Amino acid sequence: MKRAAVQIPTQGDFDHVLALIDTARTGAVASVNKALIELYCLIGEYIGRRIAEQQWGQGTVKAMADYVQQHQPGARGFSARNLWRMMQFYETYRGQPKLVALLRELSWSHNLAIMSRAQRDEERGDRGVSDPVAR
Repeated sequence: MKRAAVQIPTQGDFDHVLALIDTARTGAVASVNKALIELYCLIGEYIGRRIAEQQWGQGTVKAMADYVQQHQPGARGFSARNLWRMMQFYETYRGQPKLVALLRELSWSHNLAIMSRAQRDEERGDRGVSDPVAR
């Protein structure tokens, strides 16, 4: 019985494994991002309800941020400012499930940039003057 000749792996073999790793990482990041955006929506909804029902204010939201930091010291992104942004995100897009589904594909920083730009357009009366291509 003859033994099969040993084939030396090529760079292409190794590159294939690298591509598998990259694909898995990209998928993992996308999944985590979707989960975080969903979490931020839920937190924003909760804070918004508490403000409406129990008249929470800046002091309460700051106390919540401090409480999260104390009990989850490794959790980042839950400052009072970000908690307000989460509420703003929820308030901006509530009742628009198709849009929210698309926004979950974006990072939180991209969503904040979109909200910031939308607010500036509203303040300008949405005249389109900020878009040089529209001129």
